[in-house]
Amino acid sequence: MTATPTTPSTPSAPSTPVPPDGDYLRLDEQICFSLNAASRAFGGVYRVLLKDLGITYPQYLVMLVLWEHGELPVKKLGEHLRLDSGTLSPLLKRLEATGLVRRERSVRDERSVHVQLTDEGVALRERALAVPRRIAAATGASLEEIRELRARLDRLTVALDEAALESTPGCV
Repeated sequence: MTATPTTPSTPSAPSTPVPPDGDYLRLDEQICFSLNAASRAFGGVYRVLLKDLGITYPQYLVMLVLWEHGELPVKKLGEHLRLDSGTLSPLLKRLEATGLVRRERSVRDERSVHVQLTDEGVALRERALAVPRRIAAATGASLEEIRELRARLDRLTVALDEAALESTPGCV
């Protein structure tokens, strides 16, 4: 039988220091990490489902907005998606190259570009109808649980947007 080495300890000093904020500095305590991990997991499932449609997840989001709202100026589309034009323009260029959308300058305002679905883009909607159901099934959650989670995430987004605005110098 071998002896197990022991380290001397004193009752007044713990062997592992406890951070002043308790355990809140642990990775598994970070809501941002949990949200990021969930987002990456969703991305993996979407990647598989959208491969059959020939589009990526960001392109799918663009298509969702256009299926819902029809023709939109690029600026409005970006507002819906929370994307700036530098991020949105390459997405639209790829969707246009695949024949799903068309971009046209406004006849009333040359500075404004409008995006509209092509016939192929409209037809893709039918093939995409199963995606939300399959995503819901992949979560293992009920539709009510999904609605509740989405509502909570929407409230969280609003609160964080407000907190970011309040912490920005010069903004009130």
